[in-house]
Amino acid sequence: MAFPFWSICIWILTERQWFMVGIWLVGIDDNTVVCIANRDDPLVTSNAMTLDFTENGKLLLTTDEQREEKIISATMSESASYTYIFCPPVVKCSLVLSNTNHSTGQYRLKMQIDGNLVLYPVNTLDIVTEAYWASGTNGYTLKYRLYLSHTGLLQIINSTSMNNVQYLSSSLEGNSTNTIYRATPDVNGFFQLYSHAFDNTGKPNSSVIEWSALEDKDLCKVNGFCGFNSFCTLNDNQPYCVCLPGTNFVDENHPFLGCERLFRSKVGIRSWNETIPSPVKPSVYIFTSKKVIVHIHALILAFATFSCLALGISGLYMFKIRVLRYKRLKENETLGLTKGLALNLFSYDELRRATRGFKDELGKGSFGTVYKGALYKGKKLVAVKRLEKLVEEGEKEFRAEMQAIGRTHHKNLVQLLEGEKEFRAKMQAIGRTHHKNLAQLLGYCAEGSKRLLVYEYMSNGSLADVLFKGIRCPYWDERVRIALDVARGILYLHEECKAPIIHCDIKPSNILMDDFWTAKISDFGLAKLLMLDQTRTFMMVSGTRGYMTPKWQKNTPISMKADVYSYGMVLLEIVCCRRNMDVNASIPEEIVLSTWVYKCFVARELDKIMGGEEVDKRTLENMVKVGLWCIQDEPFLRPSMNSVVLMLEGITNISVPPCPTNIPM
Repeated sequence: MAFPFWSICIWILTERQWFMVGIWLVGIDDNTVVCIANRDDPLVTSNAMTLDFTENGKLLLTTDEQREEKIISATMSESASYTYIFCPPVVKCSLVLSNTNHSTGQYRLKMQIDGNLVLYPVNTLDIVTEAYWASGTNGYTLKYRLYLSHTGLLQIINSTSMNNVQYLSSSLEGNSTNTIYRATPDVNGFFQLYSHAFDNTGKPNSSVIEWSALEDKDLCKVNGFCGFNSFCTLNDNQPYCVCLPGTNFVDENHPFLGCERLFRSKVGIRSWNETIPSPVKPSVYIFTSKKVIVHIHALILAFATFSCLALGISGLYMFKIRVLRYKRLKENETLGLTKGLALNLFSYDELRRATRGFKDELGKGSFGTVYKGALYKGKKLVAVKRLEKLVEEGEKEFRAEMQAIGRTHHKNLVQLLEGEKEFRAKMQAIGRTHHKNLAQLLGYCAEGSKRLLVYEYMSNGSLADVLFKGIRCPYWDERVRIALDVARGILYLHEECKAPIIHCDIKPSNILMDDFWTAKISDFGLAKLLMLDQTRTFMMVSGTRGYMTPKWQKNTPISMKADVYSYGMVLLEIVCCRRNMDVNASIPEEIVLSTWVYKCFVARELDKIMGGEEVDKRTLENMVKVGLWCIQDEPFLRPSMNSVVLMLEGITNISVPPCPTNIPM
């Protein structure tokens, strides 16, 4: 049965062989559906059926096999020219699931009892937090309704007085005779007003969206817009849904319906919504014999008694274990319980046992030897430094190192027991705050004339071992990272400690490498502490030749720029993977590293110092320039360590360095 621009049609959904009755606009967007009867309840599954119009205007569908009757929710009326179909007034409207599946969808449009027209996700409460659009006409009245005129004016009116409450769209200009207006919630949750224009012959011309309730909103904020197992994102301000990894769209033509997860079974892929056979219920036996029941009660009683006994024994053992643990912690409190509060005070016998009688030697320094040891029953490897050369000099180095490390608090932290002057009180006051590029001091021993320091163990040795004794030179990226690690450690000593510290002996053998090849500065035996307002100090000539500033050798006051000079030499050694002095060099001009590097830099032949290694030329040039600035003879020409770090990180530009005066040209 067809009318101008309208059709009542019966069609079969071929997927499930359901007969459904609906109203559509013929020829518009593949027959635009207006109304479906009993959309969540298939009408029939039989080919034998009869559709009748009753005397009271009802559509009645009857099956011949079962004499089943279903009434279509529509009424018929006739006017002078046409017959119309009127659907009953809608208080709450649920959207269709998709353009091809017309069952209840994910969203619903509701005219609430307070007069507010609201869009909700389906299966949610009628509360503000669940709504994603509302007309704002909540007037606490039952008399409001949604009205669409033949001119396309969509509004909420008072059904009693027919007065306008709120315009949702304006009246549209056009030929109302040849244009049909349709306001509907779409499958994607948008409440929109469409216009369908026809020519004089009834042929459709176009379908246009005239108004949308969500045109100015971020649709990805709509609750449940993309369904299960998917998320919403914007592309050119248009929302689209993306499946989570391991899932596929339920319907690729309608991605907002969500995604289903795939599971691999023995025979292939099984989706989450696949029907799984129900498990077979086990047989239930009922015992009626008194003898059997008595035996069962006896077993239950025996099991309960055994369980209580087992729990009691377990509790006793747990108590004993906790007591033993507590005793062990009390005995070993000096071995690590105060970690985080103060340095550990070890006895000489403890460290002698930890090093197996000082057998495993790791290296020698100017005032002592470093041994490998193990604490906590071999679980914690440590490096034990025993000062043994001269009692007076060893004591001086011990106190200098402890005092320097004790000052390696960040300047924004409060040091414990700052006013104490006694040596042991100072040792216990040294906090555990340390920098990742400084070797961590774990504890010490001061028994009689014996002085030992306990450091964290560095499994990869020193930087000198890595650069000069290894099978291969570290890769370029590794060397760049090591250079930055050392610079950041010195910067911490100079500018971020509670009081500035001059290390005075920066060299590759005093830079240790941990398990992750992180460079850490160690050996503070020659370190000099400055007052907060002090910039330079006097001290005896010490350190290592080749890394000492020339001014220091003339007994002039030294400053933090002495460490900058030493770092410059170390930086050039890191770049070239060789010592700053090589008497076995094949060419005389290559004996002194700084001289050779500067001449290659001036001649723009830095590739010579790399020995054919492929490196980033820009990074190489920047590192060479930083190294040459650091080894300038005049301290005021050398940059601060803060500037060095910024230059190495590429944050600040590096100008061309002048020739150091100790380099002959």
